[in-house]
Amino acid sequence: MALQLNPSEQQDKMQVQKKFGKRLAEIRNKKNITQEKFAFEIGVDRTYISYIERGERNPSLYVLWKMAKHLKVSLSELTDLG
Repeated sequence: MALQLNPSEQQDKMQVQKKFGKRLAEIRNKKNITQEKFAFEIGVDRTYISYIERGERNPSLYVLWKMAKHLKVSLSELTDLG
């Protein structure tokens, strides 16, 4: 069953996704890893990484774990949205 969000919650969700996308791109870029290489390393399509970094997709916990592992950061560091 899909979670029903009111307009305020929907806006919060979008903000969190955008903040996470910015955080992911920041860490990935600091490590000089392209979206294409990163996507290949974690087994997803490059466009999926692009969608995440633009705040348009919400990765699963397993994908988050794989991202953190391949970026060599903790899951908490990856998801630290300040």
